[in-house]
Amino acid sequence: MAAVIPLRDASRRPTRFPWVTAAIVVLNVLVFVLELSGGDKFIMRWALIPADVAAGHHLVTIATALFMHGSWLHIVSNMVFLWAFGPEIEDLMSPRRYLTFYLAGGLAATLAQVAAVPTSTVPTLGASGAIAAIMGAFIVTYPRDRIRSLLIIVVFVSVTYIPAVLLIGVWFLMQFLSLGAVTPEAGGVAYAAHVGGFIFGAVTARLFEHSS
Repeated sequence: MAAVIPLRDASRRPTRFPWVTAAIVVLNVLVFVLELSGGDKFIMRWALIPADVAAGHHLVTIATALFMHGSWLHIVSNMVFLWAFGPEIEDLMSPRRYLTFYLAGGLAATLAQVAAVPTSTVPTLGASGAIAAIMGAFIVTYPRDRIRSLLIIVVFVSVTYIPAVLLIGVWFLMQFLSLGAVTPEAGGVAYAAHVGGFIFGAVTARLFEHSS
């Protein structure tokens, strides 16, 4: 078993505290607490069902599903990735532009997933599509930044520094190569959402930059 967990950008620091990123983390945690108390009924009410959205129903779930998660591992891993890359992008864009970008990236990711499996009745939920947009923005704006990361190989754990273009690039390649696993019956990882969100972020990041 091998894994790389990004922790933070070691090459730069935000000029201000990332309040929007922090608020998104808090909101995700609060919604997850509601999920734990509400159970399957809550999830089925607020998670996104691609077939429903494709038919024009329950469109509010396009937004609500962005703040829901399927497990502790799901939310922890997503929030770790968000905190590793979000603060620098928030600093680049300004809080208001960044929030707009985050939500638009989540929308693009969701639409990509619905387009990939428009007949699926499997609930889709998670912030990873919007976070993929942030990663897409990061790779085009700070490709040479070194990302402080945890490298885990079986029981071996080490801190290492990986160029953003390599870390994010390999991640995206893995998502893209996994698109073949996206079927209407499949659950698990929303690869189409990851690819769609990433492409949106990479293409539009410069449009959201704050002009000082």
